[in-house]
Amino acid sequence: GLQHRMAGGALSWAAAWQQRRLEQSTLHAGQSQQQALTWCLREAQRPLGPLQGTTDTSTFRNHLPLIKASQAQEEESGGQLLPPMSTQCYGEASLQATLLGLAALSKAFPEVLTPGGIACVTPTSPWPRPLPWPWRILDKVVSTSGAKHPGALLLEALRSPGLRALEAGTATELLDVFSGLEANGEELAEAMAAGNPGSPLPSRAAELREALDLGPRGLALRLWPKLQVVVTLDAGGQTEAVAALEALWCHGLAFFSPAYAASGGVVGLNLWPEQAHGRYLLPPGAPFIELLPVKEGAQEEAASTVLLAEAQKGEEYELVLTNHAGLARCRLGDVVQVVGAYNQCPVVRFVRRLGQALNVRGEDIQEDVFAEALGRAVGQWPGAKLLDHSCMESSILDSSQGSAPHYEVFVALRGLRNLSEENRDKLDHCLQEVSPHYKSLRFRGSVGPARVHLVGRGAFRELRAALAACPSSRFPPEMPRVLRHRHLAEGLQRRVLS
Repeated sequence: GLQHRMAGGALSWAAAWQQRRLEQSTLHAGQSQQQALTWCLREAQRPLGPLQGTTDTSTFRNHLPLIKASQAQEEESGGQLLPPMSTQCYGEASLQATLLGLAALSKAFPEVLTPGGIACVTPTSPWPRPLPWPWRILDKVVSTSGAKHPGALLLEALRSPGLRALEAGTATELLDVFSGLEANGEELAEAMAAGNPGSPLPSRAAELREALDLGPRGLALRLWPKLQVVVTLDAGGQTEAVAALEALWCHGLAFFSPAYAASGGVVGLNLWPEQAHGRYLLPPGAPFIELLPVKEGAQEEAASTVLLAEAQKGEEYELVLTNHAGLARCRLGDVVQVVGAYNQCPVVRFVRRLGQALNVRGEDIQEDVFAEALGRAVGQWPGAKLLDHSCMESSILDSSQGSAPHYEVFVALRGLRNLSEENRDKLDHCLQEVSPHYKSLRFRGSVGPARVHLVGRGAFRELRAALAACPSSRFPPEMPRVLRHRHLAEGLQRRVLS
């Protein structure tokens, strides 16, 4: 107990120091970004060329063109795909995000950091960086769980009824955990009862069986009555998983993401655990962040980037990152909207990812627009709750033979075991409501009706496993909503139930 209190005090001191540094850097965002650029150039792991000896932002932007993430990866690796990035995004920004995130979480939920208060149920952690000494004593509370099997991690958590916070690498991973808990609940109960004869755990096994018998809604609070918050790391494609968890297994609990991370490092800090949906401060330190305005119908090549202090509230921007490793002005494809300011730096919310659009006849339906239409449609399917989805253009599966090009949509649902033709048609009607261009193409017959397929339990878990096995897989893992590769699409197609 004494060691834990001392570690907690040291954590509070370090977080306060990081908060003061953040205040100073955001008050002078231009100067801080200049220092970040200078650091990136000084530490560059590739020749500087015409940038040698300069730290001027205009010169930097003139000599380094914008490139997309896939191009940056190929350039860094000499044309070869890079190996997956480490599970932890190391660096000063990641340490700052972890310390400030823990401090904010502790302030919003004061009892979370008590001994035995937190359990991580996935091999990956939502915290961008492991805690260094002297906070290792807190590892049993806020731990990165190494390479343990998810089943073993879940079993450890189930043995601790006093948990106050549940951690998972991402929301989609946590969704897999709860799906596995329902599928393997009896095995877990037997393991708890058989492995501890004469202990209180056999009664805990009975509690697990009773909690599962009452269905998914509110399951987490039945298993852990003191639970207050779920901690996951925000990454692309997580919105549906969060919505499903909030509506079912984790109903009644707050959700908190300590940071917004991309393959280039920590991009945003979350200082507001009480906010229902993640809002992130874009800090002015390394990696060097620029914002590329996103204008509907505008030529992207004609746009120029702005620095953090120049961001306008209400506008949408694509994130551009430069770090010392690649020294490339890399367009991440992540689009954010500025919703506020913290001193001179923007506070943003994630909107969508570029490259996740459907486009068979020039209609260009973006990820967020399609998600809105699908959400409307599922809301009209009695008893259905959307767990996951992915879609593709019909050319990927060669399914347009004898018909107009169309969308192939694969959904995982709770509460509905079969899709009627009437239900399938509702998605196409909702797509026409949210996209006048799509409606016009449908009216002319240039685009055929969307085809909706219901897949079985575990189909998307297998898809994520296949993606993680790819040499170019990123951290944090992103859930693609539009598939471009035939073998991935065929994997879903093999799991179709209806």
